[in-house]
Amino acid sequence: HILKRVDQKCITTNNKKKKTMIFLYDMHARKTVFQFSGHRNIETPKPENAVTVAVSSRVLFRTEREQKVFEQQGVEEYLRYQIEHENEPFAPGPAFPFVKALEAVNARLRELYPQSEELFDIVLVTYNHAHVGIRLINTINHHNLFIERFCMTGGSSPIGYLKAWQTNLYLSADANKVREALTEGIAAATMFMPEKMTEVSESQLRVAFDGDAVLFSDESERIFKAHGLDKFFEHEKENEDRLLDHGPLKGFLEALGKLQKKFYAKGQRLDCPIRTYLVTARSAASSGIRALKTLRAWGLEIDEALFLAGAPKGPMLEKIRPHIYFDDQMFHIEGAAEMGTIAAHVPYGIAQKHNSKHNTSAGK
Repeated sequence: HILKRVDQKCITTNNKKKKTMIFLYDMHARKTVFQFSGHRNIETPKPENAVTVAVSSRVLFRTEREQKVFEQQGVEEYLRYQIEHENEPFAPGPAFPFVKALEAVNARLRELYPQSEELFDIVLVTYNHAHVGIRLINTINHHNLFIERFCMTGGSSPIGYLKAWQTNLYLSADANKVREALTEGIAAATMFMPEKMTEVSESQLRVAFDGDAVLFSDESERIFKAHGLDKFFEHEKENEDRLLDHGPLKGFLEALGKLQKKFYAKGQRLDCPIRTYLVTARSAASSGIRALKTLRAWGLEIDEALFLAGAPKGPMLEKIRPHIYFDDQMFHIEGAAEMGTIAAHVPYGIAQKHNSKHNTSAGK
């Protein structure tokens, strides 16, 4: 890309040293980017100010080979293997495009609000021994990621640390740890590596959510499971003016909305680098109004809402091309993955008692 310098500023880092921030205009992408002279000196935001996303090393990077060594040969051989290969960077995993998009949003925020700490803060979480940290750091540097916070637990549960980081979202390959996080009130989802990955935007973060048992509680899903579709529609009609209770990912949508408003305040609503989607199997006329009224009452904006009335979600997600899609039913996760969408399973609610490859839900 052709880059043109458009501005330069001097800042003071935590260690009181002066650093030069150079703003460059990307002539190809038509946007302003930035770099530091030594970008490792970018100030990391305090957890209480940031939107903290904790990502396990197994979803940020491809570690299948190493995991096989651990499972087949044990921990000592695994550690030896990691040390021997510590100068070989891991390949990108399913969460990698999502993390890169978070960093692209941070670049725009720093451009508009140089002193603000309201940014995404990425924490790398791993059960690995600290010896493996060298390979992880080498990989992060190789891929030019800005991840300064590590949590290497040496086999212990990371959930207590996630609470200390005030984590807004936890992504892991370990479904049991994801359930543990959800129990502790932390938004969390299990990620999988699809056979193919659709190319996604490098300049706009796109996040898609299911409705029931993801943004909302599973109240309506319980009615559908217990009494069927007609009773579900009747229940939604009778309660359309009563708000749905919140689901496990409501707080993360709220955090995204807070950052979106910072761009709106600068007149960049139409050029906002964050875009959110509701993709639900609910029908618009018969059960959609309650969902929309609930979001409005919460003060949350969804950029696009797709009410599919039971139609497959995969084709719609293929058009959206989100960096991540959250759903509580494996049927929809698998359908999205078949189309190349990175989907994350939220193991929450009544549907977990019915989850299987052939499970569908018109209510969802």
